[in-house]
Amino acid sequence: MTTRRTTAAATALVLTVGLTGCSGFTGGGDDSAADTITFTTWASESEQDSFERLVKQFESEHDGATVDLKVVPYDQMFSNIDAQLSTGDAPDVFRVDYGNLGVYSSQGQLLDLTGKLDDEDSFQPAMLEAVSYEGKPYGVPHQTDVSALLVNTELAAAAGVTDLPTSQDDAWTWDEFADVSAKLRASLPAEQYPFVVNWQQGGTPRWLSWLFQAGGDVLEEDGTTPAVDSPAGEKALSFTQSFFTQDWVPPTSSVKSTSYADTLFGEQTTAMAFVGSFLVPELADTDFDWTAVPMPVDERGATDLGGNALVATADTDQPELATEFVNYMASADAMTEFCAATNELPTRTDIDASSIDFAVRPDVMPVFVDQATTIEPSDVKQLTSPYLAEISVGLQDQLEAAFTQGQSVDDTLSALDGSIAQATR
Repeated sequence: MTTRRTTAAATALVLTVGLTGCSGFTGGGDDSAADTITFTTWASESEQDSFERLVKQFESEHDGATVDLKVVPYDQMFSNIDAQLSTGDAPDVFRVDYGNLGVYSSQGQLLDLTGKLDDEDSFQPAMLEAVSYEGKPYGVPHQTDVSALLVNTELAAAAGVTDLPTSQDDAWTWDEFADVSAKLRASLPAEQYPFVVNWQQGGTPRWLSWLFQAGGDVLEEDGTTPAVDSPAGEKALSFTQSFFTQDWVPPTSSVKSTSYADTLFGEQTTAMAFVGSFLVPELADTDFDWTAVPMPVDERGATDLGGNALVATADTDQPELATEFVNYMASADAMTEFCAATNELPTRTDIDASSIDFAVRPDVMPVFVDQATTIEPSDVKQLTSPYLAEISVGLQDQLEAAFTQGQSVDDTLSALDGSIAQATR
């Protein structure tokens, strides 16, 4: 997902962009209306600029086509979409994070794009999985972003932490990460903390990265049976619970907190922070030096599935134009331009992410590019489950109890499996 907290900054601006040209696409009645589609999204400043630019390019290359771009706050986005879908007044195209896409595709609310995706084989298999339901694509994977670990190099050096990893090949193990955290705790004053994890509020599913690193799963292969209550689940929960008992993270940074990871890091409340690449531009002007290193590894490397798809609604009056537009936005040239401007990552195999000229802090982006290789199709299948939204509610409640209320690991895992079973019933 790409919101400021779950991937790109939500903005309160509502904007309509579109140039009305002469007839170009088929349709009855008013020519301009027939050749117009609406596209609703949330956006950071850099994303909005890029969307506006690409919309104009699409219109210039598709004579007579008009795209009305509406940028809305993220916290209003899906309540609006849900209401519009229920009244038959939904936009022709909208942006949706991968975690929520399954909710719409499983209810028949999105346009089936089977056989309609340009260059379908050029998308990363994991990202095609992210937009698919029962083997059919219901959107285009527009971009992705992942979390890595940002490190305040001055605070790390003061704690004797100078040998920083640069790739998956030399990423810290969980034990090594714990050792680094202990060194920082001993070096820092009481009001500062070794690190913060970006699992607040809508980011709670990011805890699953630790579960995946331990070799665990949320759901069994059937997609409905709970799988968290397992040796891997016990290992992941015990380790992440220790972040609080060891005083490694701010006590106010649990999953229901409104103290977000990037803010705490930018204020130097923490020496390290797990942060998505989309927030690199917002942290670029800090008055201290920082770099990015890979997330720790256990049985394997893993990270969160950030980013968003573009989807067309099933009831759009302009299915051909809507399909043309989402294909254009996911084309190699448009995707490269968008990712370069927003510090986000491409979803196509024919784009070399390492060669993208990122607009901000290109020196740290190779770590995020490398981190994205740890996302496995099995992770994507679980993170795009149509049940994920409801699963996340129980996940947030139980993690909060484990992290801040002393609930035991065994009780938390049992309760998690129970809430997952209820969600998938």
